[in-house]
Amino acid sequence: MSDGVIIIGGSHAAIACADHLRKSGYEGPIAIHSREAELPYQRPPLSKGYVSGAVTLDRLHLRPKEWYSDQNIDLHLSSMITSISRESKEIVTTDSERYAYETLVLATGAEARSLPDDIGGSLSNVHLMRDLDDANALKKVMAVGKKVVIIGGGYIGLEAAAEASKAGMDVTLIEAAPRILQRVACEQTADVFRALHAAHGVKIMEDTQIDRIEPDASGAARVVRLANGTELACDLVIVGIGITPNTDLALAAGLDVAVGISVDEHGRTSDPDIYASGDCTVLPMHNTPTRLESVQNAHDQAAIVAENIAGRETQYHPEPWFWSDQYDMKLQIAGLNRGYDTVVVRPGKREGSVSHFYFKGDEFLAVDCLNDGATYMLSRKVLASGKTLTPSMAGDESFALKSLLA
Repeated sequence: MSDGVIIIGGSHAAIACADHLRKSGYEGPIAIHSREAELPYQRPPLSKGYVSGAVTLDRLHLRPKEWYSDQNIDLHLSSMITSISRESKEIVTTDSERYAYETLVLATGAEARSLPDDIGGSLSNVHLMRDLDDANALKKVMAVGKKVVIIGGGYIGLEAAAEASKAGMDVTLIEAAPRILQRVACEQTADVFRALHAAHGVKIMEDTQIDRIEPDASGAARVVRLANGTELACDLVIVGIGITPNTDLALAAGLDVAVGISVDEHGRTSDPDIYASGDCTVLPMHNTPTRLESVQNAHDQAAIVAENIAGRETQYHPEPWFWSDQYDMKLQIAGLNRGYDTVVVRPGKREGSVSHFYFKGDEFLAVDCLNDGATYMLSRKVLASGKTLTPSMAGDESFALKSLLA
């Protein structure tokens, strides 16, 4: 129908790319194709304030409806893309409509991983937590006194446990690894969250594998059977065992795909007319192919993609940051703790606040700040500046982090 930029996906990355294209002076046609019927929305609050009712849907929208027309952006909702024709430079929808592009951006995001059907993963009251439909389904069944079993002790599982506990539910969380947050955080951070959840009545079972989820006569999950034979009664199950990048379109189109769509430092795929950004990508970071599952990466990488489409050759140098809200605890993470061998604990200025600094030798990699916003902001600036922060400095409470930025 019209050449220009076509963006596939309704994610943070998709909207950020369109926004920055206009801010970069791009005046050509922009079209966004989202498979969801709802206006593009924020996903992190779904497992936090939205399921509890504290945040309404209108507050989740990334942009109001009028913004798209004001910016001359053609928004296609409920638009399912079935294929990409790189030869004719077109995308094809389930209705066999074809849309021509000059430049294509894949912002297809990721899907929540589910349990296999043969162990009960598709039972009616076994829930995932990734999109609006998932959150709406959970809102309908979360009620005081119900028994919920949560499978997965990463941030999604822990956030779901916090909301369920706050709703007055009987919560048991199962983690297959030796401890919660095994893949993403140090033991010290895991210890804080384990104690926090225990104080709110959540039962956490680590180093525990499930055998299967047993249904009742109606086909709903009623028992989670563990590998050791233990049976846990349940009214519902929430599965939070990670995500899988949406790479099917890229694979079918013959693009390079690893554990995500492979892109270079400009956000380009193996086809120079196709870019990708957000959770669906694998990008180069410190000479290592890296997946960054965060709003920060989706936004910042998309902005770089827009810059390059607009003709400004710009490289992406990620400065990762993440966050998680559970009960009255705000965890803020700066950097990426990959390859750390030392953790330094530094108490914060406020009662109950603490930060855990990750080092590889003397190299400062990342920090987990728990109710310690001041340390988080200073640490982000130190990481961005490239200034040297050693383990001894971090461990010295009298050492002022801001002195590195003077």
